[in-house]
Amino acid sequence: MHNTALKTLAMDALEELKGRDIVSLDVANLTDVTDLMLVASGTSTRHVTALANNVIERAKENGIQPLGVEGRAGSEWVLVDLGDVVVHVMVPETRSLYDLERLWSDLPSDAEQDARGGGGV
Repeated sequence: MHNTALKTLAMDALEELKGRDIVSLDVANLTDVTDLMLVASGTSTRHVTALANNVIERAKENGIQPLGVEGRAGSEWVLVDLGDVVVHVMVPETRSLYDLERLWSDLPSDAEQDARGGGGV
């Protein structure tokens, strides 16, 4: 599935269950691990679990088996790895603490690292 379609699938799954403050981060130039990260908030640990489970269910309905899921039931942060798209669902306090949006926007790209003689992320 193309990245745009995968992103839309995941965003729709998050929006369907009222995920909050959904942000898409293009990290393709920052890491080889994934191209896009979606970050969303849930109102409680139960909501976070339900949002992540909905992403997983929608992916499977479309023939996509998640590569991994971390932090399931009752967690403040669940990560769903769909390959080219990684979905992070968190309660607001955890999201604020880790501030992934700022973290990934502050990282130099692989090209900038190579120009300085450093390795990639």
